[in-house]
Amino acid sequence: MTPHRASRSYDAVVVGGGHNGLVAAAYLAHAGRSVLLLERLGHTGGAAVSTRPFAGVDARLSRYSYLVSLLPGKIVRDLGLDFRVRGRTVSSYTPVVRDGRPTGLLVGGDEGRTRESFARLTGSDREYAAWQRFYGMTGRVARRVFPTLTEPLPTRDELRRRVDDEEAWRALFEEPIGVAVEEHFADDLVRGVVLTDALIGTFADAHDLSLKQNRCFLYHVIGGGTGAWDVPVGGMGALTDALADTARAAGAVLATGHEAVRIDTDGRTAEVTYRTADGEGVAAARHVLVNASPRELAALTGAAPPPPAEGAQLKVNMLLKRLPALRDPAVQAREAFAGTFHVAEGYEQLATAYARAAGGQPPAAPPSEIYCHSLTDPTILGPDLAERGMHTLTLFGLHTPARLFARDNDAVREELLASPLAQLDAHLAEPLADCLATDADGRPCIEAKTPLDLERDLRLPGGNIFHRELSWPHAQEGTGRWGVETGHANVLLCGAGAVRGGGVSGVPGHNAAMAVLEAGES
Repeated sequence: MTPHRASRSYDAVVVGGGHNGLVAAAYLAHAGRSVLLLERLGHTGGAAVSTRPFAGVDARLSRYSYLVSLLPGKIVRDLGLDFRVRGRTVSSYTPVVRDGRPTGLLVGGDEGRTRESFARLTGSDREYAAWQRFYGMTGRVARRVFPTLTEPLPTRDELRRRVDDEEAWRALFEEPIGVAVEEHFADDLVRGVVLTDALIGTFADAHDLSLKQNRCFLYHVIGGGTGAWDVPVGGMGALTDALADTARAAGAVLATGHEAVRIDTDGRTAEVTYRTADGEGVAAARHVLVNASPRELAALTGAAPPPPAEGAQLKVNMLLKRLPALRDPAVQAREAFAGTFHVAEGYEQLATAYARAAGGQPPAAPPSEIYCHSLTDPTILGPDLAERGMHTLTLFGLHTPARLFARDNDAVREELLASPLAQLDAHLAEPLADCLATDADGRPCIEAKTPLDLERDLRLPGGNIFHRELSWPHAQEGTGRWGVETGHANVLLCGAGAVRGGGVSGVPGHNAAMAVLEAGES
């Protein structure tokens, strides 16, 4: 197909209709700029979508991204989004067998309930007091760092002065997070619960000298200035639907089924060539904002590709006829599944799973985290399902890097799906398989996505949900004023691979839009 000349020029073309691209388009359109957004798929939303994955079943699941913490209230207010989140009544529950008896650690509900759970697990108040001190420290960091995410990038020294806590700076920014975990906590299970925030979507050991686990931990504990992870009301698609609505209402053109294939720029003006089912077209623009990975950006501009990225998670969606009962007599299922349900995530279990996966073998006991969103937001279930006591369940498997699936994606998917479910069954009073609902064709309501599936479906490089390794939230050599700049003056990165990207935040979209608006004022 031969491209034709650009039929229209825009102030900005946004490549990619995920939530960050929609944020950027909405800000620019609200500021009076003409905006064209090009999305390869037949719908906007990217990884932040809701879908009904099971045939004939009225359950609308957040399919890829599950919880909200990093989305600043500023973005919701600025764009007038009709979007809400609900806090979970429990932060987490982690089952374990000790001295031959089933028990576990429940965090949340209220302070007395949490203190009692720590004492029941460890036999003293020491670990609970350490927990209070440690998360008091991270809370102070969160309140000081989170507001900077929608400001021009601070320097490292500026951010350090803003944190104003040398112990916290050392623990989070300078030494492997494993040092702080081992200094503060003695119990293996408690250590593991803390460490998991450093490993969600990141393949690393607690003592990795690259500190990539620290960067992951930091983003997991600063959200909203509190570190709380909330459930999006109506599912994650409610956010991207609201963003699409406000962008359109402000005048942005959202073109789905339009795949950008090339960006040509001289630094002042640019042309974006795109492909549709009917042929190719070209859109001209003063600025191009790319809501795709740095690898895709390089391919679009003809630049050298960045270092390879690798995802390390298994994502599983399920629908249950009922919540399974637990072996731990002190906790009810509705309480345990109301927060994050940790499986095989003791400190030593995490280290063992990492070492085995790093050696090229699937973990024998894959760590995983499970969420039941329908306990917090029953609106994602059709009325009939809710009345029958059915529930959604999503599982996020750790330490399952893309390399493990290279030999046979389907076979390893099945193997690594069975393993975490078996680990979960060890803590249940009934098999999870007995609780699975069936779809209209009689098949169990369960689907699993490997890193290679995510690369195929969403073009995440190596299935990496952050597009590349997370960055520190401060300036580094070559990062530019907003952390979205590229080698081309008028081409900006507004996706998860930008500095301060990753997670459902809208931050890179906001920051890229601010960079464009500043350029227009200069």
